Amino acid sequence: MARAASRKADVRSQRIEVRGPKADVKGQRAEKNRTALDLDRVIHERLRLGIISALAANDRLTFNDLKRLLQTTDGNLSVHARKLEEAQYISCEKSFDGRVPRTEFRLTAAGRRALEKYVAHMESIIRAVRD
Repeated sequence: MARAASRKADVRSQRIEVRGPKADVKGQRAEKNRTALDLDRVIHERLRLGIISALAANDRLTFNDLKRLLQTTDGNLSVHARKLEEAQYISCEKSFDGRVPRTEFRLTAAGRRALEKYVAHMESIIRAVRD
């Protein structure tokens, strides 16, 4: 047990090499070493990761589709979708189907890049733990 706790502390403080470019402030490409604590907190939350992943696998999904797929409540989905929308990771389009409101979500280009970066970071952490 103490060994596992020690290993967790090592992983948190260890520099993880994330492969792939990261744009710096001036738009130039630069490599950046990150730690396990540098995960994108917007995506890292379980339900938000589920939303992003579902939208990455589908062109668009309705609110009800996501709610059923992720087995969550209206309020919970709404709050997390709003966070992702504020981060510009997803877009939300509201319309009416007859008199019934319809909300559709799509993954934005920024959201797809953020997910790819997140997955690469997680893979780097897994490699570091296995080594």
